[in-house]
Amino acid sequence: MSSPSKRREMDLMKLMMSDYKVEMINDGMHEFYVHFNGPNDSPYHGGVWRIRVELPDAYPYKSPSIGFTNKIYHPNVDEMSGSVCLDVINQTWSPMFDLVNVFEVFLPQLLLYPNPSDPLNGEAAALMMRDRQAYDKRVKEYCEKYAKPEDAGAAQEEKSSDEELSEDGYESNDEEMAGEADP
Repeated sequence: MSSPSKRREMDLMKLMMSDYKVEMINDGMHEFYVHFNGPNDSPYHGGVWRIRVELPDAYPYKSPSIGFTNKIYHPNVDEMSGSVCLDVINQTWSPMFDLVNVFEVFLPQLLLYPNPSDPLNGEAAALMMRDRQAYDKRVKEYCEKYAKPEDAGAAQEEKSSDEELSEDGYESNDEEMAGEADP
């Protein structure tokens, strides 16, 4: 089983070296978050989503599990769970694909070309088919309400930089910090 684990490591490194922010969930390489920006020339432009990725033990022979953690209005994404209905991930996955493909090709294509005939969000699909302008307006409202950079975890980013600053400070140590905390 060393081949799938080496491939998992290689794909994850490629993703981390690309322009995506990757946050590991545990010590292993099975679960992590990726910050994903809405594609240009779409109503999702300007939105930032935190995508949860779970890699099965059999990856790359078995597809990753992909889900939006902050809300998105889309016919092929379940509004409550964030699950994605995407054939290339769920049914036609191939070991030739990698994680960079998911974030540079598959997810942007999903947002650029929704498929209302195979919906996970029936309301979004119906609105898209009935009134595309109203659909685009609702998408933009969701982006403004749920997909701002801070919704994708910018607050966690600030926490990390604070920790780095305190590690660099010569004066601070754990005992001083514990003494300053309120009871």
